[in-house]
Parts: sequence; C-alpha cells; structure tokens
Amino acid sequence: MSAGLVRQALRRHRWAFLGPVVTQCVAAAVVATMVTTGRSVTAAPLTVAQRHAVDDAEVATATGIFALVGGYMAAIIVGVTMASTIAQQSRDIALLRAVGATPGRVRRSVALQAVLVALPGAVSGFLASLLLGPLWTGAMVDRGILPDAVRYRPQLWVLALVVGIAAGTSLVGGLVAAVRPSRVRPAVALSETGTRRRVGAVRIALGLGLVVGGAALAVPIARLDADSAASTSVFVMLALCLGIGLLGPVILRTVSRLARAPMSLLGGSGQVAVDNLGAASRALSGALVPLVLAIAFATVQIALHTTPPHVTGVPEPAAGAWLDYSGTAVYCAFAAVAALNTLVTVGVGRRRELAVTRLAGATGGRVLAIVFCEAVLVTATALVLAAGVAGTVLAPMLHTSLHTWLPYLPPRYLAEAAVGALALVAAGTVGPAAALIRRPAISSVDPVG
Repeated sequence: MSAGLVRQALRRHRWAFLGPVVTQCVAAAVVATMVTTGRSVTAAPLTVAQRHAVDDAEVATATGIFALVGGYMAAIIVGVTMASTIAQQSRDIALLRAVGATPGRVRRSVALQAVLVALPGAVSGFLASLLLGPLWTGAMVDRGILPDAVRYRPQLWVLALVVGIAAGTSLVGGLVAAVRPSRVRPAVALSETGTRRRVGAVRIALGLGLVVGGAALAVPIARLDADSAASTSVFVMLALCLGIGLLGPVILRTVSRLARAPMSLLGGSGQVAVDNLGAASRALSGALVPLVLAIAFATVQIALHTTPPHVTGVPEPAAGAWLDYSGTAVYCAFAAVAALNTLVTVGVGRRRELAVTRLAGATGGRVLAIVFCEAVLVTATALVLAAGVAGTVLAPMLHTSLHTWLPYLPPRYLAEAAVGALALVAAGTVGPAAALIRRPAISSVDPVG
C-alpha cells in the first residue's frame, strides 16, 4: 500500500514535489561547494604567511558554517515544502486511512516520497557545484581572501556525502510533514478537503505573543557586543516572522479590505484580485514567512555594513562584507525556494477556479492580469512587513553603536529588493496560471478532468 501511494503521488502531484527537489539541489550545491573549498584550501601549497592570512580571514570557519547551514536549512525547508506537497494528497491519504491504512504506513510512504525526490536533487546540486565552486573560489582569490595558489579541486567522495545528507534531511523533513496527516481521523480529513478552516483564537494569540516578544527582545540584544548582537538578532527575526506567519491569514484579509478602494482604480481585474486575496489568505500566508524572513535578513545584513560608513565616513573591510553577503545569499536562496514552492502549490491548486473565471467570460489575458494584481498585493505586504521586522531589529542596534535610529540603504538596493521580490512572487503565481490557462477551461472544471 505504501509503494502504491508513493507511485500515485509522484504521478499525480509531480509539480508539488518541485520544492523538495530544488531545496535539495540548493543544499547539495552549497554543501559540496563549501566542503570542496575547504579541502582545496587545506591541500593548496601555501607558505606559512599565506596560511596565517587564510586563518585570519576565517575562511575555514565560514565554509564550515555555510555547509552546516545548508544541511540545517535543507531539513527545515524540506519539512515546509513537503507539508505543502502532502496537503495536495490529503484526500488520497484520507481514503487510504478509511480503508485501513495505519498512521505508521502513511508516515513511511511520505518519508519515502521525500527521500526518492531528494536523490535527483542532490545529484543535480553536486553537478551545479562543479560550476559554482570555481566561481566561488575565484571570487575569493580576486578579493584577496584566498591566495592565488588555491584552486578548486572537485572530489567524487563529496557526491556520496551530499547524497547521504539529502537522504537524511529528507527523511527528517518527510517524517515531520507526515505527523498531522497520519494522525487525523479519516472522516475529519475528508471533510477538511472541502471546507475552509477559520483562524483560531489560539493561533492569533500565539502569533501576537511571538511578535510582541520578538520586539521586546530586540532592545536588550542591542546592548550586546556587535558580533553577539548580529548573531542573536536572527532569533528575534525568526520570532517576528513566525508570529507574522501565524497572523498571516488575518493580515492578508485586512490588506484585501484596505486595498479594495485603490485596486478598484484598475477596474474589474483589481477588484477580483482583492476578493481572491481574501479568499486564499490562509494558503498564501504560508509564503509570507520565507518572503519576510529573506527580505528582512538581507536588509539587516546590508544595513549593518552600509550604515556605519555612511554615519562615520570610515569604510569597512570589503572582504568581511563580501563573506557576510555570501552567507545572506545562501539564506535567501533557501527562503526563496520555500516561498516559491508554496506559491506554485497554491497556484496549481487553483485550476478549477481559473477555469470558472474563463467560463464566466474572462480572456486569458484578463486572468493573468488578475493573478498579477494578486502578486503585487502579496509582494507589497511582504515588503512592508519585512521593513517592520528589519526596523525592529536594526533601530536599537544602530542607536546603541552609532547613536542613530535610522539605517542607511542605498536606493539601488531597495529597488533591487522590490523588483526581486515581485519577480519571485510573480513566478510562483503568474507562471502556474499561464500554464493552466493553456488547457481548455471545460476540461479543468470537469471533476474527472
């Protein structure tokens, strides 16, 4: 029965597995690149002075941390993306539970799905590292972080390492994602597939508690030394973002009400987009956490390097800033995968909704315009929330160290963040919609179509 569920899931919901596959691809590329870089530095013919310079730049520490982050984030993001994937199979799992499948059998099938899709992702990531690794090493050589004698030397055993890490993290992530669907009673699961659950008071209270607690924690953290404050601020951002995620449905419904008047200026497309945002607020809220976390984390890291020179006029070491930006890019890559997977999963699940809109008279262009308006609203919401999270973390830190409350960010960075966020959200919403409207509308409405 488990093997049958796995085969059926891989055939019927193949697009839903894109998130776990890409997650493991990114993780494998990061781990393989960092492990191989560390080994390449160790094997390089360096002088004593060059070896000390490499140690002072903390290259080994940075590559080790990035590799650990890759494995750690893989387990978390696979759990998140597999939860969205399993949500698409809720009716199938409910039917299996109704005919006698045990919770353990369901958990094993979900874990097997996660492991199977991890293998091609890990191999693809290792192959990508063969291209990314030399670029990464060459960039550090060009910036004087590594001596010219260091060359990126791929090793085959690293492939076995990343495959093992992918299998292990996918197993953990799959088992976590399988907890709820394996325990729910069949009758309840079948009813949940056709009803919309309300946001409970406990969820709202927990979300408010995390937001208030994270904001309160930002003040004492600012009194720590710079390195400790920067590392501890991550936990503040996580608390704030998790709170936002729990409050996401309420936030998006509020945005849909506030945006009704300005979006009406766009005509019918804007009005329908506002209605859709409110109706799909619970599903879309899953994308808010990774979006807000990625934008807020990048904002904090960049501001910590751009604000001091702007206030004091003293430039910071370029090498240290570049390594920090590289780590930020790793975090943002994982967050982008999680957000994109959620958006694509939600978009693919709107097949019948989009078909009904077309049968009611909307052209394909009008449908895409509606979805793009929704993407703009989600992006604007994420940017505002991320600005709030970043400001909450930055303001006390900057006031303690520089006696200023306002961070400095070059306008170019702000524009790139807005465009990048909109491009990501549009790719996860407009992209699936464009693919879905290529099918005849009547075949998408047909229950067996």
